[in-house]
Amino acid sequence: MRESAQAGRDAEAVSKFVESFAAQLVEAGMQRMAARVFAALLSSDKGVLTSAELSEQLQISPAAVSGAVRYLAQAHMVSREREPGSRRERYRVHGDQWYEALTNREAVIKRWEGALREGVDSLGPDTPAGRRMAETLAFFEFIEGEIAAMMERWRAHRERTFGPG
Repeated sequence: MRESAQAGRDAEAVSKFVESFAAQLVEAGMQRMAARVFAALLSSDKGVLTSAELSEQLQISPAAVSGAVRYLAQAHMVSREREPGSRRERYRVHGDQWYEALTNREAVIKRWEGALREGVDSLGPDTPAGRRMAETLAFFEFIEGEIAAMMERWRAHRERTFGPG
């Protein structure tokens, strides 16, 4: 919690926030260790911490940090970067991590749509299962369009609220 102490923050309050927010992420389906690492990065002023700093702050092993970061990087919620002049990696959370995570889900929805189209074709659109598949496909097509429109509105809102990013 060195950063908290240096910034004049209550280290215990920061720790409670990290654990509380992580618990909310776990409840929503995220892996526990990944949720804790993400919350720690998000609560860091620079949004960048090394494995050693995360291990110390969260009282977890470097291996646990590595596994959590792998999960978060695959979900496009953090990125890895090398410390200049060092072999050590540091992990960065970006201001647009939610946007990246959501747009990554868009690719998953596209794949599901393809599979559902095959299901409708295989089962026949007039069978009960085929109709159920078609309705599921229509839902995902609807969601895909809504996400795209919502992200455009978010970009405009973000620029109005926080300036060009």
